Parts: sequence; structure tokens; C-alpha cells
Amino acid sequence: MPDIESFVEARGGDLLRAAWTLTGDAHHAEDLLQTALAKSLGAYDRLANDHKFEAYLRTTMYRTYISWWRRRSWRSETPSEYVPEVRGSEATVELRLDVMRALETLPRMQRAVMTMRYVEDRPVAEVAEALGISEGTVKKYAHRGCATLRGSAHLQEV
Repeated sequence: MPDIESFVEARGGDLLRAAWTLTGDAHHAEDLLQTALAKSLGAYDRLANDHKFEAYLRTTMYRTYISWWRRRSWRSETPSEYVPEVRGSEATVELRLDVMRALETLPRMQRAVMTMRYVEDRPVAEVAEALGISEGTVKKYAHRGCATLRGSAHLQEV
């Protein structure tokens, strides 16, 4: 199994994008990923491969994100317009920003469910296990999140 530095080099970009989708802010995304890595580092050697470690790390990242809401509030901060490592046309960048603005209107748990289900394309059972909630709750949050996004003013032109 490769070392942790190789893992972070190979998977860090995808993990940072997932964290950015959750937080809506590049600096908070970096903090979230670094915190999850620090919490998960001890598990790296005992897990059999990088896939298992990444699943463990992502679960830690999502749970950390949700617990941060309970301890401190970012509501007073305004997300930046900076989108990390975005490639593509200006229209693609604008669409991503519109989606991020729409996601920011969702409650934290709904945003976590929407990110895991539709950005990372994870199955309901996996989302439920990672977030420590029932599959029915995942479905409920996904349904409500989709309904909210359909009515979002940020996505009306799409």
C-alpha cells in the first residue's frame, strides 16, 4: 500500500472539491479536509487499502462538517467567488457557481446528502451509513433538497 503522501497527492483534488461543495468556501473546504485527514490519519495503517481509507476519510469529513454546524456558525461569513481548479467555458463556471449558491440555501444535512448522492453519485445505503442516519431519512432529505433546488432563483435560467 502506498504511503499517505501518495494517497493525498492522488485523491486530494477530488476530496477538496467534495469539501468545497459542502462548505461553499475554499478556505473552509481546506480546513474541513485537513481536519478530517488529521482525525483519520491513525486509521491509514490499519485499513487494508486506499479505497477503504478514502471511504473512512469521506465519512469522517461529512460527519465533521455536520458537527461543525453544532459548534460554530459560518452563517455570518460570505462565500467567495473563487472556484478551485475549475476548467471549462465561462458558462460552465457560472453554472457551477449558480449550483453552489443554490446548495448554500439548503440546511447542512440536506446539503451533505445532496453532495453525496448527486455530486459523488453514492447509493442511498452508503450515504445513510456515512452520515449515521436511516435510508428513509436520506431519501427524505434528497427529495426535499431537489424540490428546493428546483425552485431556487439561482437555477431558474438553467
